[in-house]
Amino acid sequence: MADVLSTPSRYNLSSKPRSSPTPPSMSRSQYISSTIPRRRFLRHSSGFFVAPLLGRCSLEAALVDPVPMGKMNIGVVGVGNRGASNLVAVEGQTVAALCDVDERYLERARQKFSSARSYRDWREMLEQPGLDAVVISTPDHTHAGCAIGAMQKGLHVYCEKPLAHNIEETRRMEEMARATGVVTQFGNQHHSSRGYRQAVGLLQAGILGPVRLVVAWTNRPLWPQGVSRPRGRGKLPAGLAWDLWLGPAPDRRYNPAYHPLGWRGWWDFGSGALGDMGPHLLDPVVAGLGLSAPVEVTSKSPQPNRWTFPASSIVQMTFDQVHQQEMPLELHWYDGGEKPPVDLEGRLPANGVMVHGERARMFIPDYGGMPRLLGDPAVASSDLPDVPGHHQRWINACHQGGRSPCDFSYAARLTEICLLGNLSLRSGRAFRWDRQTGRIVNEPTLNLLLSRQRRAGWELPAVIR
Repeated sequence: MADVLSTPSRYNLSSKPRSSPTPPSMSRSQYISSTIPRRRFLRHSSGFFVAPLLGRCSLEAALVDPVPMGKMNIGVVGVGNRGASNLVAVEGQTVAALCDVDERYLERARQKFSSARSYRDWREMLEQPGLDAVVISTPDHTHAGCAIGAMQKGLHVYCEKPLAHNIEETRRMEEMARATGVVTQFGNQHHSSRGYRQAVGLLQAGILGPVRLVVAWTNRPLWPQGVSRPRGRGKLPAGLAWDLWLGPAPDRRYNPAYHPLGWRGWWDFGSGALGDMGPHLLDPVVAGLGLSAPVEVTSKSPQPNRWTFPASSIVQMTFDQVHQQEMPLELHWYDGGEKPPVDLEGRLPANGVMVHGERARMFIPDYGGMPRLLGDPAVASSDLPDVPGHHQRWINACHQGGRSPCDFSYAARLTEICLLGNLSLRSGRAFRWDRQTGRIVNEPTLNLLLSRQRRAGWELPAVIR
């Protein structure tokens, strides 16, 4: 544990507000106007709303003046792999800027979007005049800096899952989104699928009765985990700006074990199997049952590894606040070949969720598939309305005002659940979590893992208050 906890925490994650960065001679509105020139102003509204079947998750309203109808000018950060798919999803708007640390990916994107300016460093891209929004598809460890920097400039943000690399970052992203009033969207695209919305509606309607157990499993990782740090220096691919790829992470020599595909398995850069698939598989359960952070977390895995996530794991969490029920809920997560006690007609799909209620069970498949009720409860048929795709719903919110269906207030909550599971895996310890203070109460040394030491030049911008 001495190696794991060697980095001191630089941030206080308690619920006490930090001192305002606003200069004493300026009002908050003057400060926002001077630092966010494209932001017209933000209007706050209070109250809550419920839209069960649509899976609308954000609970805090922050309405902003919409982007004028027409096409938004969008900058896309990360244009290879998942980023290439996100680029296609927003090509109906004006792709005004492209950014990637890998020249090979950047060149492919330039061939299709020849009028867009191109960058290697997202910090330079955010200085481009005229941008309205940013799409972020980089590895997990660089999400927070780019997203917070964009929001600070008044740009709407779409960010891939998981929201950030650690809990301090997720909370800072949520705070900046609330402070600036920009439209944000979490990149768990199945949130807008018909299957997801059906599962959320059934859970919110209480069809299963009180839920006592949720079991989720995945065939991830599909990349190496439980291995030692690579030795030696690999040959740096031509066109790869390695220092920019590292960003805020510790200074590591390039090795193909990290890039382009293995980064998810390393504590320095990724979030492991739970961070990769948890935002998909746990999403309908978290939204449908109104789950916030767990109060107890424990895990079973091979000996904690200083460098990578374990090759396999079982994580157990206890939630004491569940929508419309007094009894607590247990959530069990399995990955890396660990098998849950679930039998679906003699087989176990590669990924899925089984929700155990007192009256019935529900199987929720991966990637937005339609849920299946087991136990034959009486359920009235529901005709869900068609909705635009996940990216388009974000675009519409940017144009029309209001919120996207999966904004950063919800994304931070969902991501925090996954990151708390990872914290137990990294430390090999069980712990109790205090939601209000954002601290571990029985293993205080683990609070050092809630944030990270960022390399010079990659500090997070201050949150506007």
